[in-house]
Amino acid sequence: MTSGPAVTRTPRSQRAAALDGTAVAGAIKDSLRRRVVALAAAGRVPGLGTLLVGDDPGSRSYVAGKHRDCAEVGIASVRKELPAGAGIEQILAAVAELNEDPAVTGFITQLPLPAGVDENRVLESIDPAKDADGLHPINLGRLVLGASGDITSPLPCTPAGIVELLQHSGVDIAGRRVTVIGRGTTVGRPLGLLLTVKGIDATVTLTHSRTRDLPDEVRRADIVVAALGRPHFVKPDWIAPGAAVLDVGVTRVGTSASGKARLAGDVDPEVAGVAGLLSPNPGGVGPMTRAMLLANVVSMAEVQAGLR
Repeated sequence: MTSGPAVTRTPRSQRAAALDGTAVAGAIKDSLRRRVVALAAAGRVPGLGTLLVGDDPGSRSYVAGKHRDCAEVGIASVRKELPAGAGIEQILAAVAELNEDPAVTGFITQLPLPAGVDENRVLESIDPAKDADGLHPINLGRLVLGASGDITSPLPCTPAGIVELLQHSGVDIAGRRVTVIGRGTTVGRPLGLLLTVKGIDATVTLTHSRTRDLPDEVRRADIVVAALGRPHFVKPDWIAPGAAVLDVGVTRVGTSASGKARLAGDVDPEVAGVAGLLSPNPGGVGPMTRAMLLANVVSMAEVQAGLR
């Protein structure tokens, strides 16, 4: 990972430049295509498996997008689907099949699972070597232990995507103050760990619903990551002029006249008048999350083929 110029403080009259996750994800996919070709020459085709339980429209759309991404770079797809009423034993049996399938390099269980299903039990049943989301306790533990920066296990996709987006956009992270809003296990907690490993070297404040004087904490930051799922929660007067702001959380706020879901991010649109850099939502961190999922699968295949 490389670093670039520091975040520049800019006058409030200017509009923030976009942290274009779609463009950066496209560049990552170009690199992955070349790596997939090299894997094919070594006799290995990487394969992504997905397990979808139930028929949540958002989850179904997200899984379909992941398989479209696979087709773009030459990764094979393996899909498993179970009805919403599937019990824990049925779900665990499907996970076991994916663990054993030689065509599956890595796989994910799409979250959230239906109400009443023990998500932690399902995640812990995934073979850590096939954990494409990087959320198995063993892989998260390796991230905890990887303070030296020597991390070879799969990284959680959204945190890894955030770091890549900043670095590809020329943002110098080392020594910068980063405030993360949200302490979830998929973004907030692992992002704080990743940002502080040697070679990235940020100074991180992890905030949450019980944080006192949250706006003041955010104002101190050179980089702000909002990942809590509350529409337009982060206000313009919370942001230091010129800071980089990443809008990660997404909330459904209604339906358009055409029946399509209307989504809102965690960051008030007026923040664009204060920030120096702002990730659009959609089009910012989301494409990066999917790109890093593909990167995890390709990296796993390279390890299995002896190329890493």
